[in-house]
Amino acid sequence: MSSSCVSHHHQAVRPRRGGRFPDPGRRPAASASFAPPAPRRRRAVPAAMSAEASPGVEPAEAAPGAAGQQAVLGEMAEEAAVWCAVNGLVVGDRADPRSGTVPGVGLVHAPISLLPARFPASFWKQACELASIFNELVDRVSLDGEFLQSALSRTKQVDEFTARLLEIHEKMTALNKKEDIRLGLHRSDYMLDSETNSLLQIELNTISSSFPGLGSLVSELHRTLLNQYGKVLGLDSKRIPRNWAATQFAEALGRAWTEYNNDSAVVLMVVQPEERNMYDQYWLVNHLKESYGVKSIRKTLAQVEAEGQVLADGTLVIDGRVVAVVYFRAGYAPTDYPSEAEWRARLLMEQSSAIKCPSISYHLVGTKKIQQELAKPNVLERFLDNKEDISKLRRSFAGLWSLDNEEIVKSAIEKPDLFVLKPQREGGGNNIYGHDLRDTLIKLQKEQESLAAYILMQRIFPKTSLTPLVRGGDWFEDLTISELGIYGAYLRNKDKVILNNHCGYLMRTKVSSSNEGGVAAGFAVLDSIYLTDEVITTHCLTYS
Repeated sequence: MSSSCVSHHHQAVRPRRGGRFPDPGRRPAASASFAPPAPRRRRAVPAAMSAEASPGVEPAEAAPGAAGQQAVLGEMAEEAAVWCAVNGLVVGDRADPRSGTVPGVGLVHAPISLLPARFPASFWKQACELASIFNELVDRVSLDGEFLQSALSRTKQVDEFTARLLEIHEKMTALNKKEDIRLGLHRSDYMLDSETNSLLQIELNTISSSFPGLGSLVSELHRTLLNQYGKVLGLDSKRIPRNWAATQFAEALGRAWTEYNNDSAVVLMVVQPEERNMYDQYWLVNHLKESYGVKSIRKTLAQVEAEGQVLADGTLVIDGRVVAVVYFRAGYAPTDYPSEAEWRARLLMEQSSAIKCPSISYHLVGTKKIQQELAKPNVLERFLDNKEDISKLRRSFAGLWSLDNEEIVKSAIEKPDLFVLKPQREGGGNNIYGHDLRDTLIKLQKEQESLAAYILMQRIFPKTSLTPLVRGGDWFEDLTISELGIYGAYLRNKDKVILNNHCGYLMRTKVSSSNEGGVAAGFAVLDSIYLTDEVITTHCLTYS
């Protein structure tokens, strides 16, 4: 996808040459949705470079000049690549056809930022505090089947994928199927808007919230690098918050398994047939086994359909093993259901007594349309009683509108760079920007019935910063923006809330000229955060 207001052209930056780039300006275009393509590099303009010390951090000792700092970054990049290999911060290599199916084959280090992104401590605190409120909101909304069906009634008429999900939900409602034990592993994604100086939510993910494993490792990598190079760069490793996402997600899965109360049962991880991000998933598997003694099995939807059955008492059995918890790392996109076999598998699991993460209701709460409905006046009050919590959520909402709003649609056609058009899809590469947005809206107005398949969202303009990135063993610098994801875990057994926690974070950084931001899709890199007392977000190297 392209945006008319993003047009950076990059040439190679040689790792051993110092350089300074022109001031990127106040408002380089960015997107309200996240995904860096293949590295595009800027031509360096010779000048001095400096590492800016954070408040409370001692100035850099003998701060290196331009050439010296480039040499330091090159050395750091090599050490980072080694650290990734030794510590399992790896993904499958797209160049190796077996890397997504055979563990241990075709590994490369995950794409990373070499240094953490500065992030204001006040906004970090705000994002963390929102996690438990959003967790509770998801649970409350999931119980209101009438609201879900009504809010998505028009969407299902034009979006077959949403219609199939709602069909399963309707079948469960007709059976009066109750989910007494409910587990949610969520991630709420945010950007800092430089126009309003506020933290605004991009989306709430309720299914297959990825990178708790690898995201946790990046924080450790950056802490390790700053322990060695921090004095030279004027940076303090203690300002990188600890990230326990992997262990806390594993704890939530382990405690859900305990609630199921069957010592011989397993956790079923539903995965895609080809998964180059399998090592992120294996970190959770390892933590589950080592800390809780819980065995996990991995199956595709097609394998579940072929090997699974639901016994008369509701027990889900896959390949002869009782399943306590179904943890979806697939099933969130139409491409995960290439045949009716996959839909039969989804229905089979939903009909069972196994704990679903997420249940079909939790899944539907995470749709773009429900996000837009919840942003309407007085809708949050339907689900939450605490006025302070409601106010906190509302402050994080960006502008969200249905395409029934003719005035907003007109504004978006006239000023497309101020909006993002979002379909009912998860994963990167789906959103529409700029001239494409205008053309799509004009086309949709003629078709009318297709309007319900999309929502409009206010475009967010985060501040850009020049960032050293590492991909495929090479490091380069580019103008970037970052998106913060806050993980949350929620576990409930009937009226008892067992867990409702903030569970670490995911920082993703992408080249500012890219509209999309999935790491697995190849658009972004993994990052961590560096807490500051500032009110803007940049990276830890600044160029004067």
